[in-house]
Amino acid sequence: MKFNYKGIRFSTWLYFLGFSVAIMLLLGFLLVVIIKPYYRNDRLNIIDVISGTMESLLLKDDLSSNDIESAARTIIGNNVCAVIYNENGSRIYYPPDSLGQLCMLDKPITVGEETFTILNDPVAFIEMIRNENPVSLTLNSPITDIEMLLYGKMVKTDLANYYLILNTPLEPIESYIDFIMNQYMYLALIVIAIALILAFFLSRNLSEPIVKMKDEANKLAQGNYDVQFKTNSFSEINDLASTLDDATDKLSKVNDLRKDLLANVSHDIKTPLTMIKAYAEMIKDISGEDPKKRNEHLDVIIQESDYLDRLVTDMSELSKLQSGVMEINRDNFDLKKCVDNVVLLLSKAINEKNINLVLDLADCVIYADEIKISQVVYNFLSNALKYSDNDSKIIIRSIADEEKVRLEVIDNGSGISQDALPYIWDRYYKVDKNFNRSVNSTGLGLAIAKAILEAHNASYGVDSKVGKGSTFWFEISRDYEDEE
Repeated sequence: MKFNYKGIRFSTWLYFLGFSVAIMLLLGFLLVVIIKPYYRNDRLNIIDVISGTMESLLLKDDLSSNDIESAARTIIGNNVCAVIYNENGSRIYYPPDSLGQLCMLDKPITVGEETFTILNDPVAFIEMIRNENPVSLTLNSPITDIEMLLYGKMVKTDLANYYLILNTPLEPIESYIDFIMNQYMYLALIVIAIALILAFFLSRNLSEPIVKMKDEANKLAQGNYDVQFKTNSFSEINDLASTLDDATDKLSKVNDLRKDLLANVSHDIKTPLTMIKAYAEMIKDISGEDPKKRNEHLDVIIQESDYLDRLVTDMSELSKLQSGVMEINRDNFDLKKCVDNVVLLLSKAINEKNINLVLDLADCVIYADEIKISQVVYNFLSNALKYSDNDSKIIIRSIADEEKVRLEVIDNGSGISQDALPYIWDRYYKVDKNFNRSVNSTGLGLAIAKAILEAHNASYGVDSKVGKGSTFWFEISRDYEDEE
């Protein structure tokens, strides 16, 4: 298998690795940039702390040897050298030097035009402290060229005055910086190595379900609906897998419906065309001179032509409704009068089957498209008539409250199985696959009713039991407009 350098797995791995390297480079840059300023600020803070500690010791009345040892440990532990003089210039405190060659107290220093050594000749610096208390000087070490801080302060007590002198480097020595950078390089290599491994596993874990989904999607694109999109621990991928599984299921159903649609449309169009052609040939060859037979044959041609016209009209209307092109003209109207008009239109079919039609209708006004709602009622009632036996009973009932109206068309026909209920609103779907075509029905009635009701944001449905009959219903809001 050829490795895909543009694939999500390699790209994710590369992104993780690049991110890790970028973080380490940023840390290295910050380390180099901030180490000297950070060290300098740290040294200044330490000088303040040690100065305060030494001053508090000098002010104590009962200074013990433990206090002196503690002060010495603090000074030495923080890489500071210190000395204390009295008013006479006599050295009264000088702990062991922790800085070695870095200490400036025993080396010549130049301040202004004067050059002196503090340990050998402290008078000049003590005088400077008296005048400027405290004194803070930055000097470069003549040995290492590192910037040093020389700090002096006079501490006044009840018995005498003392002069505290401190010295510390303000820059880390080169060996210290080299040590830190070497440790950083080892740390960076370890981190990048770990990042390589983690990035590999993370990229594989992230990309594997997506790659598998892509493979399954390719199968789906080729018409194979027997695919399943697996899930993993990521909620987004689980949601995507569930969505794709749902889409696959719907596409499978759409594919089955498409096949049924093509079969039904081709059958419904081919049959009347065949009849028209056949009767036209009969008129030409047989009944052209016989007025009675010719008229019968012409009636069949007209009847089939009317069916084709209704089929095309219904298909066009359904397409407009589903695409949102057809406009819904809402207005106030009485639903009871609407039902009465539909019953009048179907009175011939009701009488032919001797149907006992019971109307249980409430007086109510709704705000909707009267023509479209009439079409829904017409389709519900004609569907009930189609599947009802002669001398049976059909009930049309409406239930109204302050917010909505529910209309029900109840028949005692053959009923619909639970497996078929989800599909009866689809185009050309027939509960009975052996049902013969009727020139009075195009098979689009319920699909058109569904589209009209959805355009009105109305709820709808059917309750049915095999052998018991069916109840087609819809509920529509009573948000009618007040007439001025």
